[in-house]
Amino acid sequence: MRCPFCGAQDTKVIDSRLAGDGDQVRRRRECGVCTERFTTYETPELNLPRVIKQDGRRVPFDGKKIRHGMLRALEKRPVSTTQVDAAVNRITRQIMASGESEVPSRSIGQLVMHELKSLDQVAYVRFASVYRKFEDVRAFQEEIERLAKEPTPEVRRQQRDMLEESGN
Repeated sequence: MRCPFCGAQDTKVIDSRLAGDGDQVRRRRECGVCTERFTTYETPELNLPRVIKQDGRRVPFDGKKIRHGMLRALEKRPVSTTQVDAAVNRITRQIMASGESEVPSRSIGQLVMHELKSLDQVAYVRFASVYRKFEDVRAFQEEIERLAKEPTPEVRRQQRDMLEESGN
């Protein structure tokens, strides 16, 4: 690993530990020449499936696109980047677990909508309006009415916490 300060190739690992959800390794390194310390993150290079777009094109899977779309829907909403990253990781794992070599973009959109629904209802409606191509106010209203019948993400989290506590 090249030192970002002096460019020397002589660096050594001082400390390694898991980062994120355990799918990343954080390494503290020290340069043998200038003795500066820096951190690197390693992630496995995976053979992710190709995405089949609506027009039939096939493109490489890109988690950054999912993250970007979610962040746009979540703009000015009280959801942390940590929560977004965790959601993107869950989506990526589900896609990997399918074992498919190609995945329709519609399937990915459904996974994103599911995650957004559990994070923030406003962001969910924003994303759904673009994803489902709402044509008029009635379509918005129907989706909001359907959403109003379900518990909010906060209530769901509280219920999940209570279930986990009673299970221990």
